[in-house]
Amino acid sequence: MIKVLLVDDHRLIRASLRQVLDSAPGIIVVGEAATGEDALAAVATLTPDVVLMDVQMPGMGGLEATRKLRAAAPAARVIVLSVHADDPYPSKLLEAGAAGYLTKDCEPAEMVDAVRRVASGEIWIEARVARRLAQGALAGRTAAAPLAELSRRELQVMTMVASGQDTQAIAASLQISPKTVATYRYRLYEKLGVANDVELARLAMRHELVG
Repeated sequence: MIKVLLVDDHRLIRASLRQVLDSAPGIIVVGEAATGEDALAAVATLTPDVVLMDVQMPGMGGLEATRKLRAAAPAARVIVLSVHADDPYPSKLLEAGAAGYLTKDCEPAEMVDAVRRVASGEIWIEARVARRLAQGALAGRTAAAPLAELSRRELQVMTMVASGQDTQAIAASLQISPKTVATYRYRLYEKLGVANDVELARLAMRHELVG
């Protein structure tokens, strides 16, 4: 029996995922979490085989949660479930240790297949996402510029700033100092050619990093 942990801050989405997975032979949902922090605690007690992980959540978020989960529980395989089919998210999350990447409009049957294949040790990337990753690689990843050149942490700080979180909240969530957050913020300004948080947020929305 494949044990699955669902991680998403929307209760309705978790309920839908549970319905699909619990109806699939050989798969059981052993728990749910609404934040990255809760997911890390749940993995320690529930020891799931597969974690279905949302990207955009309050607090830590899916990117950092995936990285920390892989370090703390290497046996748990992470499948990212995201609204983003384009880079930089797929590349950053796969680099962080995700074993699978699906978009939220994938077919239920594909999600079930992905869970089974990832649990058996395979990598699963939705075909549409894989094509775009390949196209980006062939084009020198210019399609994802300028965000493709950001580090994982820079991308994370950018998303949190664009979501309206202040320096203290970002520092507490990422467990870094406010001064370090400020350093990342001004580095983002320089790399992306923006002058303030408003322009940074507009750029993030243009690339669909925030709603």
